[in-house]
Amino acid sequence: ARLHLTDWIPGHERPNAPLRIPDWRKFLPLEELTLAEVLRSAGYFTAHIGKWHLGPEGFWPTDQGFLVNIAGCHLGQPPSYYWPYQRGKQRLPNLELTPETEQMYLTDRLAQEAVRLIRTHAQEPFLLYIATYQVHTPIEPKKEYVPKYEAAVRPGMKHRNPQYAAMVQSMDELVGRVLAVLDEQKLADRTVIFFTSDNGGLTRLGRQGPNPTNNSPLREGKGSPYEGGVRVPLVVRWPGVIQLGSTCDEPVISVDFFPTILEIAGLAKPPETGPVDGVSLVPVLKDPKSRLPREAIYWHYPHYHPGGATPYGAVRAGDWKLIEFYEDMHVELYNLKEDIGETTDLAGKMPQQAARLREMLHRWRQSVGAQMPQPNPNGAKPSSAPSLPSKEKVPKP
Repeated sequence: ARLHLTDWIPGHERPNAPLRIPDWRKFLPLEELTLAEVLRSAGYFTAHIGKWHLGPEGFWPTDQGFLVNIAGCHLGQPPSYYWPYQRGKQRLPNLELTPETEQMYLTDRLAQEAVRLIRTHAQEPFLLYIATYQVHTPIEPKKEYVPKYEAAVRPGMKHRNPQYAAMVQSMDELVGRVLAVLDEQKLADRTVIFFTSDNGGLTRLGRQGPNPTNNSPLREGKGSPYEGGVRVPLVVRWPGVIQLGSTCDEPVISVDFFPTILEIAGLAKPPETGPVDGVSLVPVLKDPKSRLPREAIYWHYPHYHPGGATPYGAVRAGDWKLIEFYEDMHVELYNLKEDIGETTDLAGKMPQQAARLREMLHRWRQSVGAQMPQPNPNGAKPSSAPSLPSKEKVPKP
């Protein structure tokens, strides 16, 4: 929200929708200091592998602090997972087509590149950012993996897409190969690993084919403000610090990675960094029962999503979560401890709690300068929905 980089690139226009979406940035500005730039200046080798999706050429990983970029560009999904990884004129950069790699599945190829880089730079500190394109459309698994999952489908199963399951297996194998080479190079005990996702599973494909997955018991999926869209795995391995098998229920968000990794590396935040929205997770990594020094975490999405979501903002404070829908400014309130599936809207029964969270959300939007959509004079009228009284007659920060 602070950078006005709030949608996928190039975005999705709906000229007849009730709201006009803001003119948001479609690239990560070069003047913003990235994690790769900070670590590189401290002597780290920095490499990016996989999805980038943060702007056109000139804003690619090697323009943002990474010494090496393999397969990262403006594309949000690969032209194809099958060799030679292209469709028409679209292709992924820096994936040389050699006899050795002929017919290699894309995720296997990215794993091979990760193994090569780790072996080459094992004697120096490194940041290796692997943004595997999986699991993302196009749904193109390794064909030999599919029969196993077709045979596993049973009546009543909610996760019943064999192609999607086969793609998850390939991603899992990539992780396994990275862990194995760290062991091989005797780096495992001094390497911190973060495994997470950018959004919840995709639950709608429309005319493109069967729905890829189901996030049950979470509600909805990618693009949605409900837990199926924003709640993702986070697994961290930090040998000698994190107790094996421990879990933590403290809500965290991706902007926390920047201060967390700087603290782990023993680096101070450079003064030219500017405001940092996240907080370091080191306290909860060391003690999963501790709590982070903040009141809430926030989301802001002033766009229409192809999956069906309309513009919204959301706030989570403890077990409470409030969603504000910008078309008519109505809100929904959920207690996630009691209702992880977000089935019972409590806004009408608990107006004071809803008003408190809404005020927090508005105050946060104002503090970060969030862009807001505006009424569209040529658009359709928003559907009516119950709402709390609000001073905001039209969407404002």
